[in-house]
Amino acid sequence: MSELTVTVLRLGLLVLLWVFVLSVASVLRTDLFGTRVVNRRPTPPKKAARASRSARSKEAPEATTPRPPRNPRTPTHLVLTTGPLTGTSLPLRDSGVLIGRNPECALVLDDEFASGRHARIIRGEDGWYVEDLGSTNGTFLGQYRVGDPVPVETGTSIRIGRTVIELRN
Repeated sequence: MSELTVTVLRLGLLVLLWVFVLSVASVLRTDLFGTRVVNRRPTPPKKAARASRSARSKEAPEATTPRPPRNPRTPTHLVLTTGPLTGTSLPLRDSGVLIGRNPECALVLDDEFASGRHARIIRGEDGWYVEDLGSTNGTFLGQYRVGDPVPVETGTSIRIGRTVIELRN
C-alpha cells in the first residue's frame, strides 16, 4: 500500500473513533441530566396584553356562551391512587388524555413498566373510554386487559404498570 492510502486509513479511523467517543458522551449526558421537563402551565400574560384586555373590556363586554349542565355522575378528573405519582390529579379534557413515559403525554408516568405512549382516555358520546395504544405490558381495567376502547365508569381502577388511575368527579 502506498503511504497516502495508509495516511487516509489512519485519518478515517481517527474520525470514527471521535464519532464513537462523542456519541458515548451524548448518551452519558442524557443519562445524567434525564428527560427534558416540559412546563404545561400557561405563562402569565404580559403587561401590554393586560392593558389591551382591560381597554377592550371597557369598550364592549365579551359575550360568553353558557355551558350545558354537567351530569353529576360524569367524571371530571383523573387521580393517581397508586404508584410514584400517588395523589396527582389531572382534569379530563374533551380532546382526551394521553398517558405514558414520553414527555409529550398529558400525564407523564415515572414507571418503568409503562410505554412511551401507553394508553389514552377519550371522550365518547356516552362517557369516557380507555384505549391501549399497543403497549408492551398492557393496560388493565379492573382485572381485564384492554385492547380496543372500553367504557370507564367513575371509580373504576385503570392499571398501567405499577400505577393505578381512577376517574373521579
